Amino acid sequence: MPAEREFEAIGCLLPGMMAVAAHSARAFGRHTHDEYGIGLIAAGAQRSASGRGPVEAGAGDVITVNPGEVHDGAPIGGARAWRMLYFDPAIAARALDDIAADQPVGAEFTAPAIRHAAIRTRFLSLYEAMTARDGDAARLHGDETFLALIADLFVARQAASSSGAEAAIRIARQRIDDDPAAPISLAELARLTGLSRFQVLRAFTRATGFTPHAYLMQRRLHLARRLVRAGRPLAAAALGSGFADQSHMTRAFARAFGYSPGTLAAANARHAEGR
Repeated sequence: MPAEREFEAIGCLLPGMMAVAAHSARAFGRHTHDEYGIGLIAAGAQRSASGRGPVEAGAGDVITVNPGEVHDGAPIGGARAWRMLYFDPAIAARALDDIAADQPVGAEFTAPAIRHAAIRTRFLSLYEAMTARDGDAARLHGDETFLALIADLFVARQAASSSGAEAAIRIARQRIDDDPAAPISLAELARLTGLSRFQVLRAFTRATGFTPHAYLMQRRLHLARRLVRAGRPLAAAALGSGFADQSHMTRAFARAFGYSPGTLAAANARHAEGR
């Protein structure tokens, strides 16, 4: 791969966050970052000396770096590929404030390399959401996943769930049910319920079996299906149910129902002709 294409910087939906995708055999001298970093070794392996000791990380390992931490990095046995998300300390501070309302947290990553399937999956979900272009739903999913990942990596111990969460989650659920097409964020749900964003995420998931984002997508899909059945043009049905565009609706439809909105529209048309 040419040197100029070894590294790709990608803008993120969350201001103050940047994604990097890399594939390189380059060795890096000792350096620091002003931001927190969370990443994943996608292929190959690397060795580094960090402020938390010597580290070897291979494919599938999640890697972390704290602001100001001196570290280096060199490949083991050839080029390695990795993805990183770097984010300002202010973003982490806001997330930690939310989480600390529910349970004690630290302010640093303690493990420089982590082999944990659930954390790896959560990072990949966050990376995909932060680099997506699907509008408010991707932002909601990204906020949820970021809070959950930060909690996984920073939380010292589990605490009891907040009292009064049931009533608060009824309010949050009603907000989505009343207008699933409208943009929604964890911050808005937190304001409506009087909980922190992390408390909303945990309590909503416990109460419904869905994260707020997953629940919102369910409601949007059912609304879109009703609109298509009512004869609304597909592009109008997509916008009317809160999807960024028709292709976004089509992808979500196929994942959820196994068929496309166009298939449903054609079936409706055949049924109408046969009356």
